[in-house]
Amino acid sequence: MEKITADGYMQEPVRFPSLRLIDLKAEGDAVTESYQNSVLNRINDGCLRLSVLQEQYPWHKHPHSDELFLVLEGSLRVEFEDGDPVELGPLQALTVPAGVIHRTRGVGRTVTLCFEQLAAETVFLK
Repeated sequence: MEKITADGYMQEPVRFPSLRLIDLKAEGDAVTESYQNSVLNRINDGCLRLSVLQEQYPWHKHPHSDELFLVLEGSLRVEFEDGDPVELGPLQALTVPAGVIHRTRGVGRTVTLCFEQLAAETVFLK
């Protein structure tokens, strides 16, 4: 996985404007890297991200933004610093409240949607 920075995460450009069809399957299928996380669309103060993950994302938190994960393909394991992990399969969703320390891991190739505040602050830990 390439080095992920908080600034890079916050400054990810929006790929699709409003009123433009987004083919989620085609977008996920086009990713060949073991990790890619991109902002597809913006809605109000939030955004829709598409993430392809085949490995572990670092421990982090979003101090001011909830984060909702929706798995499209594969299996996503969400681990918490304080609590039991949750494993999500296709068409299952989980919201991680603002401030909760967590990390995600793709179990094999995993494609997820993430709904969160646009340019959400990310604090990487450990």
